[in-house]
Amino acid sequence: MPLETTEYIWMDGEFVPWDEANVHVLTHSLHYGMGVFEGIRCYDTSRGPAVFRLRDHMERLGNSADLVNIDLPYSVEEFIDASREMIRKNDQDECYIRPIVFYGYKEMGLNPEDSPVKAAIAVWPWGSYLGEESLKKGVETKITEWRRIHPKILPPQAKTTANYANSILAKQDALEGGYDEAILLNMDGEVAEGPGENLFIVEDGEVITPPLSSGALEGITRNSIMTVAEDMGIPVFEETITEDRLKEADEAFFTGTAAEVTPIREVDDGIIGEGGRGEITKRLQGKFFDIIKGKDEDYDEWLDFVYD
Repeated sequence: MPLETTEYIWMDGEFVPWDEANVHVLTHSLHYGMGVFEGIRCYDTSRGPAVFRLRDHMERLGNSADLVNIDLPYSVEEFIDASREMIRKNDQDECYIRPIVFYGYKEMGLNPEDSPVKAAIAVWPWGSYLGEESLKKGVETKITEWRRIHPKILPPQAKTTANYANSILAKQDALEGGYDEAILLNMDGEVAEGPGENLFIVEDGEVITPPLSSGALEGITRNSIMTVAEDMGIPVFEETITEDRLKEADEAFFTGTAAEVTPIREVDDGIIGEGGRGEITKRLQGKFFDIIKGKDEDYDEWLDFVYD
């Protein structure tokens, strides 16, 4: 689906018209894949637009940069302020926010040391990543032959542009097979995550997600759902999930900024539970949407309102 453009993109401290926000073809990160980014959502609430866990996302951007030795050119506070200003300047009530930090044009070769570190933030309207119907009906998934990157190859806890080549191959594999989404196992054959989502299963009323040691990203929506489940009295555990355990689960669902809380209906053509959205998934999804829409003030600390 083509992007619905907005008026401005923030680039290195300046608000640049969308069509003029360009980089040189010899930009270092374009050739060697070393950049870090975030995906963040702003929601339209009865109290005005609010960004979900904005500070947590920007702090993770900084952590990703640290893991791959990129010096952020701006502070977390400056990224937060720029994001809020971008939403205001582009007159958005609800949008997706994409900050990215990358090596710019100056040097070529594997050592990026002399290349300038550049930063940009774009915002645009973006609906449900896996489709609006998927939030109720769930998605059909395939366990891809591609494996989740190993920590000794690339740091899976860093949201680097390079890491997402792994995700792209998995996604393409699923789509070519007629599925909605992929599921990646790690090198030990354990469930890690989706190409751009964390994964949960439900067994006997308990919510279980793979540990970070499986190669799963430390997702902010993942953390949110674990916190919410505990607050609702639903037991939550981080445990190894085998392929068989996934397929025999009572329920399964994805979480992520883009996917939000999306049920998994099928894995490799096998129905999960009764198919569609299970009862615990429905409860967690409902609570999550109440929170992001500003309807549950107990979680207001997770919302950064654009207009104070």
